[in-house]
Amino acid sequence: MHEGTADLAGIGGTAAAAAVTKNALVASGIGLGVRSLASAGLQYGERKVHRAEQDSIAASAGPLAVGQVARWSISHDVPIEDDEQGDVTVSRLIGAPPLACKEIVFSVEGEQRAFYTAIVCQNGTAWKWASAEPATERWGSLQ
Repeated sequence: MHEGTADLAGIGGTAAAAAVTKNALVASGIGLGVRSLASAGLQYGERKVHRAEQDSIAASAGPLAVGQVARWSISHDVPIEDDEQGDVTVSRLIGAPPLACKEIVFSVEGEQRAFYTAIVCQNGTAWKWASAEPATERWGSLQ
């Protein structure tokens, strides 16, 4: 979906630029710029959807003791990805206040149930995702 959306935007941008200028190089440059903007916008939307899903899982896992199981689910405001649900359990505690974290195992239900692990940490009264994806917001592609 990502490449197709960006490609369509690039083609549309090139076509619009070609109507304004006879210079093929300028029209291509405008088309590539529009494609890049569309790609960046879609990536931003995907990050917001993933963060909402991660926040839902972390909020469900936060109050659990080791070995307890809870349900999590997310209904996305923007239909970039499907609504999802599953189970989450805490496999172990890590650290201590003020660095209280939990290693979790969670499932995502679909045609086949998939299982993943992650770390969530307490941030004030909320539990937040502490695994790699949110760290890219801080560190960019360096991680």
